[in-house]
Amino acid sequence: MKNGEKIKEVYRMLHHNICSVLEEADGKGVFEDHPWEKEVGSGLTCVMKGGDIIEKAGVNFSYVTGLVTETMKSLFHQEAETFLATGISSIIHASNPFVPTIHMNVRYFALDDKAEWFGGGIDLTPMYVDPEEAAWFHNEIKAVCDKYNPLYYPDFKKWADDYFFLPHRDETRGIGGIFFDHQSPDQNNDLDDWLKFTSDLAKLYPHMYAELMAKNGSKPFGAEQKKWQKLRRGRYVEFNLMYDRGTRFGLASQGNIESILISMPPEVDWDFNVQLQPGSEEEKTVAFLKKGIEWTNLKTQDARHKAQDLRS
Repeated sequence: MKNGEKIKEVYRMLHHNICSVLEEADGKGVFEDHPWEKEVGSGLTCVMKGGDIIEKAGVNFSYVTGLVTETMKSLFHQEAETFLATGISSIIHASNPFVPTIHMNVRYFALDDKAEWFGGGIDLTPMYVDPEEAAWFHNEIKAVCDKYNPLYYPDFKKWADDYFFLPHRDETRGIGGIFFDHQSPDQNNDLDDWLKFTSDLAKLYPHMYAELMAKNGSKPFGAEQKKWQKLRRGRYVEFNLMYDRGTRFGLASQGNIESILISMPPEVDWDFNVQLQPGSEEEKTVAFLKKGIEWTNLKTQDARHKAQDLRS
């Protein structure tokens, strides 16, 4: 676990950069620092509430070590005595329903001195899907992936489609992005490449969101759009509490509970038997919540047809 200290320092600096970029982009909101320390390690949770555009944002950094519990073994599917984990996780909920929710995570794990790997990803959850915006988002991520390996984007995009999926709803959480886990470096150079790759994703993340805020943050909306936003946030809560690996690992490793659950949106609604109006923007959005849409090479009309084909 000799690489943990080096990676910790890189991620710590990236954590600070994310907060700085988001504060500048919002223009009003300021992150409050909430350092924490427990027997397993320490971290810093930075929280913004009530910004000009950002309703609630959390940017977590953590560095934890300890003995591997039986619950953790079931998550790792490996035998080990000790673990080390460090990383950044962030989620942003905007007050305007036309500004998407976004999530980013990069992390490094080590078990004893015999196994180490990276994981992470970025995904976008719009309340109203704009196909052109979705294509831009995916192409930004693809450009970073292609710097390192042309297979990263198609492989990790499919992984995201499968991972960010609510089987009980038969819906994806949003328009996806990329997701990867258990990517083990074979030698030191590979480790440096993985560290650079995950660092580039963490650098890209706040700048993409700054563009989404600038584009959509001042769009007018009404009570119906706000109600729809709260309903879609309910789906987000369902995924995070039922399927999210980061939440499960945080609880299993006895991490800081406030930091683990910072991803929860500030206002959520569940309604019974919601019926969407045919042809409405809400119905169009739900039609896009399917696996297999290749956003990077589809135009708006093509994307809508593809979504309809996948839905039928």
